[in-house]
Amino acid sequence: MAKFRPLHDRVVVKRLTGEEKTAGGIIIPDTAKEKPMEGEIIAVGAGARNETGAIVALDVKAGDRILFGKWSGTEVKIDGEELLIMKESDIMGVIEQAA
Repeated sequence: MAKFRPLHDRVVVKRLTGEEKTAGGIIIPDTAKEKPMEGEIIAVGAGARNETGAIVALDVKAGDRILFGKWSGTEVKIDGEELLIMKESDIMGVIEQAA
């Protein structure tokens, strides 16, 4: 993938694919599927400036698995890969993996 560095408090997210079958085994066609609201952070910006001008680092990092709003972010294609660019404030939370 080409190097892409988001600015300020933005992050680049790769959507994680959702289930393609219902619990009963029915295959869901692409046109009826909802886009997943779960993703993995690929890259993060340096942070936003606070009122004193100091840069405040983001709470998330590359590799974090996150949940975000259904309409969050802007869809972009980088090297043929569909990604989302969104502000950190669009992220609802980080999914912690059980040990």
